Amino acid sequence: MTSQLSVPQSPPPSQPRLGSLLYRYFFFDWLFRDVTRGTLLERAAAWRFNRERRRYLWVYLRRWLFVFAAGYGLGVLFEHAFQLVYAAACCYSSSCVSASVIFVIVLSWLTLR
Repeated sequence: MTSQLSVPQSPPPSQPRLGSLLYRYFFFDWLFRDVTRGTLLERAAAWRFNRERRRYLWVYLRRWLFVFAAGYGLGVLFEHAFQLVYAAACCYSSSCVSASVIFVIVLSWLTLR
């Protein structure tokens, strides 16, 4: 009769949720630190950290430019080829939202120079 030792199994590493992944894919605020909190030295360190991280803004800019172009292109397609005005309006609206995000990204990059 052999005795078997039961080794406790560690739980599998938790996978991030799809919503969290999509948020991190499209929005960049999780990459940066808050420069309005802490002492003067902590705020200066956060500012330097944010300046080093500004290079990642171009990745997000490309993503949002793709969303803008896809929304605008689909809007043109739905409006002219299929005569679906309401579907075109939804696509144009997504392009307007993405244009505002593009503006924020460019302004953030210019501010962190």
